Amino acid sequence: MDADRLVFLAASATTVAGAVIGNERMQQVAKPLIAPSLAVRAWRKRGPDNLETALLVGGLTAAAVGDVLLIDPDDDRRLVQGASSFAVMQAGYTTLLLRHGARPTAPAWLPRLLGWAGAAVLLRTKAPTVAAPLTAYGVTLGAATTLASDPALDKQLFAGAQLFTVSDGLILVRRIFVRNETGRRIAEGVILATYAAAQALLVDGLQALR
Repeated sequence: MDADRLVFLAASATTVAGAVIGNERMQQVAKPLIAPSLAVRAWRKRGPDNLETALLVGGLTAAAVGDVLLIDPDDDRRLVQGASSFAVMQAGYTTLLLRHGARPTAPAWLPRLLGWAGAAVLLRTKAPTVAAPLTAYGVTLGAATTLASDPALDKQLFAGAQLFTVSDGLILVRRIFVRNETGRRIAEGVILATYAAAQALLVDGLQALR
């Protein structure tokens, strides 16, 4: 197994464990390595198109910033800043997918549109201080994952899109509905596990488009 993949797996596992047991120091050490390890892999396996490499590595750089900002998932200011960083990543992924002919399909965009509308209402009523920026981020998430769900593309992209949607949806569920400490830790562990798996699948799938 390649060194960058080993770093990714170790960093992801340590981050998830740190979230579940409530050890923020573990996350501070490991979480910032998740996206950079994928960026190293993307660079090492890059194709001849420099713009596509820049979009993918740039997107993962933005994700790394978002990961650091979201180490404390209960700080609303950092949550909004993290969402902004991930919006940059989603824009990069969307651009890459469009360059390879990805198209929206009704089975992909319709449930995302309904989910986005429902989430917007929930945020407006239950978390108004973060509603506007998180609703805006949802547009970028929906665009990228809808395109990645195009059945004409690599199956890794489809799987990654579903996991990313689940992961971000669980952030909303945790933020609004989960109140006890144990539940919040477990939810954060699931969020991080699905996020890491989604990123790996999306990066590998995007590179397979070459």
